[in-house]
Amino acid sequence: MSFLIDLGWSALGLAVMFLALSVIVLSMVWLERKTLGRLQRRYGPTRTGMFGLMQPIADAVKLIIKEDIIPEDSEKAIFWIAPVIVVVSAFIIWVTIPGGDNAVVRNLPLGLFYIVAFAVIGILGLVLAGWGSANKYGIMGGLRSAAQLISYEIPVVLVAAAVAILAQSLDMREIVSQQATLPYIALMPLGFVVFFIAGLAEVGRTPFDIYHAESEVVGGPFVEYSGAHWSVFFLAEYINTFAIAALTALLFLGGWGGPALPDVVWFLLKTYAVVLVVFWVRGTFPRLRIDQLMSFAWKVMVPLSFYTVISAAVYRFYEWPWWSLTLMSAAGLAVAGWIIYRRMTAPVRRVAEVRARVAAMRRSS
Repeated sequence: MSFLIDLGWSALGLAVMFLALSVIVLSMVWLERKTLGRLQRRYGPTRTGMFGLMQPIADAVKLIIKEDIIPEDSEKAIFWIAPVIVVVSAFIIWVTIPGGDNAVVRNLPLGLFYIVAFAVIGILGLVLAGWGSANKYGIMGGLRSAAQLISYEIPVVLVAAAVAILAQSLDMREIVSQQATLPYIALMPLGFVVFFIAGLAEVGRTPFDIYHAESEVVGGPFVEYSGAHWSVFFLAEYINTFAIAALTALLFLGGWGGPALPDVVWFLLKTYAVVLVVFWVRGTFPRLRIDQLMSFAWKVMVPLSFYTVISAAVYRFYEWPWWSLTLMSAAGLAVAGWIIYRRMTAPVRRVAEVRARVAAMRRSS
């Protein structure tokens, strides 16, 4: 009887969580369109409801009633199961992501390990979506998605391991409680930057949206999807975006820690602050080429994530003062930033040198 009661409460918790995530996705759609509108000096949605608040609901209704076309040559079973895999992998990690000290469906002692393990299942769904579509552009998009997501999963896992080393725990609530006096962003600024950038690539947000870049692969692995099937990929992307923002807040910004306000309010404030940064990045930076994207992963992100793990391990093993880890992390961030800056501005410097030589030759003649 107790088993049935526990099962019922778990089912109720999952239902509430799915409803909450659906509302969050609608809010993120509206917030992104308004944010991008302001960044691009336009209004965004204004006509549908007050301040355009009904626009996400109108979009959702449109996608649900839109004709759902299945290619005749597609692998029907794979074509159907691929979006299910993507959305389930995005949804299931929220079972153990806490929104407060007691606001969690099921807290797990190995919660961080569980999140990292199940988050990668979505890669399989994207590959199957491209393969099952019987479309060469879809297959190309699926392979690109696999290459990108596997590459950027390594920095995410390594930075998560560095956080676990600091907290001496994989329990998400314990990790947050360890930041009661000093958030980990102060200890590992490099880890925060690497985790955030790799998280953007993991959810395929600009400038890392190359695997479904319309100008390159005509819509990526879901080029043949429409209607409700396509909306499932859309739903999973926003759930994953909110998950990365939530993990950033939990692992580096002290989670729900804060004065006066309830735990859940602090958690949402910090998470939505990270979400706004994600939207700002989308409206600011251009899309990377596939060679630039992969080179950045293996030449920059992976070495920096290894450095983050090593510095955290050295700090914990020798029990150095907390500021020593801050100095090591900040030094790594500064050196990496300087090298990237020099590399990115090298063409400009070469052009300036050529122009200077030409001007000198003209003056001498």
